[in-house]
Amino acid sequence: SDGVRYENGEKVTVDDVAYGIKRSFYRRAFPNGPAYSNECFLDGDRYRGPYASGTSYPGIVIEGNTLTLKMAKPFQDMPYWAAWPAIGPIPERGSDPATYGRHPLATGPYRFADYTPGKSLTLVRNEYWDPDTDPGRHGYPDRYEFTFDIPVGRIDATILGDSAQAATTLSMTSVSADDYRRVAELNQLAFGSSPCTFFLSPDYRKITDVRVRQAIGYALPYRDVARLYGTLGVTVFPGTSILPPGFPGRQDYNPLETNPGRTDVGMARALLQEAGWSPGEFDLSFLYMKSDPVATEVIAEVAENLEAAGFNVTPFPTTSDEDFSEAYTDPNAPVNARLGGWCPDWASGSDWFPPVFQSDGEGNFAFFAEPEIDAEIERILGLPVEQQTTAWGALDRLIMTEYYPVIVTGHPGVAMPHGSRIGGMNADDVWHIPTWKDIHIIP
Repeated sequence: SDGVRYENGEKVTVDDVAYGIKRSFYRRAFPNGPAYSNECFLDGDRYRGPYASGTSYPGIVIEGNTLTLKMAKPFQDMPYWAAWPAIGPIPERGSDPATYGRHPLATGPYRFADYTPGKSLTLVRNEYWDPDTDPGRHGYPDRYEFTFDIPVGRIDATILGDSAQAATTLSMTSVSADDYRRVAELNQLAFGSSPCTFFLSPDYRKITDVRVRQAIGYALPYRDVARLYGTLGVTVFPGTSILPPGFPGRQDYNPLETNPGRTDVGMARALLQEAGWSPGEFDLSFLYMKSDPVATEVIAEVAENLEAAGFNVTPFPTTSDEDFSEAYTDPNAPVNARLGGWCPDWASGSDWFPPVFQSDGEGNFAFFAEPEIDAEIERILGLPVEQQTTAWGALDRLIMTEYYPVIVTGHPGVAMPHGSRIGGMNADDVWHIPTWKDIHIIP
C-alpha cells in the first residue's frame, strides 16, 4: 500500500517485501523459525535465500505494487503465514542476519531506541508511522520499557506495591499461584487461553501395547503436577483431547474412563497386569533437567504414582539446556518417555497434526507412525479449507481413542498482572501475551 515508511523516512517498496520473503528461506541463519516458505513455495526445496542462492527467485512475481507468490503445493494457511514478520518488508541494504535483529527497521507506531539482548528493550514513537495507513495498530503510550528475566515473585510484589512506577507496569508472565488471589481481588489481571497442549510422549516404538500407554495415562498425578506449574483452573487446565479448549474443530471427548485430570492408580495397575506385566517389571525412563527445581519436583511426583501403579521408573537427568535438547530429539536416547507439548503457530489443525502426528513430523517425539493416520492427514490437507476444521477434530478423536500415542497432561492459560493505571490490556489467545494495540495509560 502507498504511504508506508520506515523509521528513517524511506518508503517501503514492494521490492522490500519480496526481499523480506526471500530471507525467510535462509535456514542457516534462522534454524528455529518456521519453514513454511521452504515447504510450500515454488522451488522452496532448492532456493536457500538471497545470502546463499542470490536474489533471483522465480516464486515471486512483481507487477507494479502487486506481488504474486507461486506455490509448490496447496497452502490453505497462507493468510496466517502472510501475517508473520517473515513475510514483512526488509530493505536489502543493512539486512545482514547477524546484526539486523538488534535493530530491525520499524514500520509501525514504535521503533527500537535501546536494546540489550536478554536484558532490556526500550521502544519509542516512530515519527514516520502514519496511522491512516495502518488501522490495525495503535500507539497510545509514549514509550515501552521492557526488562527481561525478572523472577515472577518480584514482578508480583512490584505490581502489588502500587507505586507510581508499578501503576504503569505490566507483565507478560502469569501471576504466581501464591499471589493469584490478591491480584485477582484488585481486578488487575488479563485472563486468556492458549493454543498449546502439554503431554507425555511414550516412545511408540518401545511401548507398543496401547494398554501400557493407557496405564500411564491413568496413573499420572495430573493435579499435583498442575499445581507445580501454576494455578489450577486459571493458568493450568486438565485436558483429554489433543486440541485445546476453544480451538477450531475441537471435539469434547475422553479417551479414558475417568474424569479429566483425575488419577486412578488402581485402573493403571489392572491394565498393566492385563498387558502381561507384573509389578516392577515394566521400565519407564524419563528425561528431565536436573538444574530445574520444578522439573525435579514433577519427575518425583510422576515417579511416585507410576511406581504405585506397578512401573519401575528411572529418571534420566541432564545438566544443561543443550544436553536436554540433544537427548530429547535423539531417537536413540536411553529413554522411552518424554514430557513436553506443542504450541501451533496459528489456530489450525494443519499446524498441529502434520508436525506432531505424521510419521516424519518434526515435532513427533513419540515417534508415532501409523499409515492410516499419515494417509488421513494428507487427505485432510487436500480438502477445501472450510471442510478441514471438522476433519481435524475428528482426527484428534481417532488418534486418541484408537492409538493413544500421547498422554495429555493439560492446557495452559494466562493470568497476566498489570498496574492500576493500565487500560486496554487483554490476552492474545494465540500468542498468550498482551494484545498491545489497545493498551493505554489511564490518567
